[in-house]
Amino acid sequence: MQIECAFYGPLRDPVGEKTVYRDLDAGATVGDLLADLETAYPDLDLLTGGERREDLTITVDGKDVRHLDGTDTALDDGVLVRLTGAVYGG
Repeated sequence: MQIECAFYGPLRDPVGEKTVYRDLDAGATVGDLLADLETAYPDLDLLTGGERREDLTITVDGKDVRHLDGTDTALDDGVLVRLTGAVYGG
């Protein structure tokens, strides 16, 4: 299945573009996607101990995975996953 991934803020730099498409096996989860992205783009640093970084916001078709099943959230073909890192400053 194909997943559209959109990157915002500082996460865009390691990828080099705003949107990429990743092919994953049926039944893949957000955690599987994050591991796949870290393999493809090693400078992303999305996971800590197998879980998403606390300062990382991930949405699947507009729904925050914190309100779903976290990294165990199942993905469907064609979903849009948005990844946003925390922005600090004042």
